Amino acid sequence: MADTTTEPDDRPLWGPTAYLLLVRIWMRAASQYRVSLLLTTVAQLFTTCLDLIAILVIYSHVRTIGGFTLPETLYLYGTTRLAFAVSDALASGVENLATMIRLGNFDLVLIRPVSSLAQVLADQFTPKRFGKLAAPVLTLGWAIDALPLHWTAAKAAVAIGTVVCGLVLYCALWVLTGCISFIAVDAQEVANSFTYGSENATEYPLSIFGRPLGLALTFVLPVAFVTWQPSLYVLGHPDPFGLPEFLRFASPAAAAVLSGLAALAWRACIRHYRSTGS
Repeated sequence: MADTTTEPDDRPLWGPTAYLLLVRIWMRAASQYRVSLLLTTVAQLFTTCLDLIAILVIYSHVRTIGGFTLPETLYLYGTTRLAFAVSDALASGVENLATMIRLGNFDLVLIRPVSSLAQVLADQFTPKRFGKLAAPVLTLGWAIDALPLHWTAAKAAVAIGTVVCGLVLYCALWVLTGCISFIAVDAQEVANSFTYGSENATEYPLSIFGRPLGLALTFVLPVAFVTWQPSLYVLGHPDPFGLPEFLRFASPAAAAVLSGLAALAWRACIRHYRSTGS
């Protein structure tokens, strides 16, 4: 008679399966302190609104910034903030990587039968991060309603793709900057200057930064493809830097390239990682 005994599945977990399982564990832990979770979520919401208030204050004194009206700038703000807020919720666990390496906890990550990247991305996941979503969603809805645009299927697709590709670009940027921790453990502020700094830069029209920095944010650190380039097409604006029009549709390619670089960088760092001996 055939043996029907079920053996435990000891296969390693990889990719999205491992990530979602770890997120579920962290969320259950966070939900044990519901009042604290509610208060910190509300705090995240109000903190996110501060940048929006700053934009409104600036536009109370001027009619345009870099050739963009208030609704147009709010469209830029809403798309980039939404993409960054989701990436922050999904991937900002990388911020804890430097501490994990310094304390020797990353050694434990490597010996578990689970994807190391999934463990790092999901580390200390908390639902309070979703408090950052409310402001950009409402702002984006407000901007779209106020903009005098003739929406077509192509513009709608580019608008949706702006957020999706922006999310992928920011997640890749989280991983790339996280790799700095393998080289310099105490360089978290340097990494934050790329992630949070890029998000702050793309809230405004890049035309206010001048051509040299605008080109750097397009071809060196390609955050212009998060929202700036596709938004030029949606808003019907000419490129102030005189770049080719096909770049307005290059966000998927930029997201794919940066994701590939992030994957290669992560694998290289794991391969050359030396244990702390803890």
